[in-house]
Amino acid sequence: MASRGRKLGKSVHSAGQTALCNLMIEARKRAGLTQQDLATRLARTQSFVAKYEGGERRIDVVEFVAICRAMSAEPVGILKKLAKLV
Repeated sequence: MASRGRKLGKSVHSAGQTALCNLMIEARKRAGLTQQDLATRLARTQSFVAKYEGGERRIDVVEFVAICRAMSAEPVGILKKLAKLV
């Protein structure tokens, strides 16, 4: 079967991953939260937030939704923006 679309790489340093990181940072700042504020809401460490925002760590879908909820951001809205960028 022929492949369709773009091939997905495993790198945390892809253009799409960078775009997602930037959108997550933008959403956190729009919510008026520091990394520490968000980490507290998530019951995680500040380094958890710093690592996914910096592209050092990927987040899965369940984490993505929890992070969005903690920022009072709409997950679908962020994904729509991401889809336009990649």
